[in-house]
Amino acid sequence: MSGALLQVSNLETYYGPIMAIRGVSFEVKRGAIVTILGANGAGKTTVLKTVSGVMDPQKGTVTFDGREIQGMDPDRVTRLGLSHVPEGREIFPLLTVAENLKMGAYTRTDTVGVARDLAMVYEYFPVLQARTHQRAGQLSGGEQQMLAISRALMTRPAMMLLDEPSLGLAPKLVKEIFDIIVRINRERGVTVLLVEQNANMALHVADYGYVLEVGRIVMEDTCARLLEKDDIKEFYLGMKETSIRGTRRWKRKKTWR
Repeated sequence: MSGALLQVSNLETYYGPIMAIRGVSFEVKRGAIVTILGANGAGKTTVLKTVSGVMDPQKGTVTFDGREIQGMDPDRVTRLGLSHVPEGREIFPLLTVAENLKMGAYTRTDTVGVARDLAMVYEYFPVLQARTHQRAGQLSGGEQQMLAISRALMTRPAMMLLDEPSLGLAPKLVKEIFDIIVRINRERGVTVLLVEQNANMALHVADYGYVLEVGRIVMEDTCARLLEKDDIKEFYLGMKETSIRGTRRWKRKKTWR
């Protein structure tokens, strides 16, 4: 890693009169996987939308690869090498898998490179190759998430923003998708900023983490250290402390149905 690829400084973004993020500052080093944790409504999605240009900040700067991009149109941000996979996938349901992937490469003119990257995404997600001519709206939730990630990869990004990639998926599929995210990072050198409520999974795949509460960063550290913090264990990993003959232990909380 050679310094920060993304730097966010004193960011403030509003929904009408409501301040959603409050003076948020963080950075993502080139080649890293960084995660932002937080409860529903903490402002995680707003951070990603502001970084990618979907929302304009009222204050602060977003610097990507040495260039300020706050307020820039999302298509220009994408052309610079920053690709956003939004929460809920947002694929084109009436288009085929192949057509969705072509939409991901719409900014590119390197035909040979596009063909090479198409083969690459089919290698990562073979099920998509088997569904090439199927309408995207007919795919399962997991397959749609794979398609959304693959469409973003077709832009050949330097960095990907992933918003809740595990949302609504079975545990086996969650592991499969996170394994691919790690491979994309390690094999393709794609920097990843990950927003994820599955804190256990996120902290085990990411290098560094930030905790967002009510629009503010309240904690940051390496993920290895965050995993050892009592607050993280209790509020994000669903664990509680027990004491047996003076020995402190942590175990999963019971979930009542």
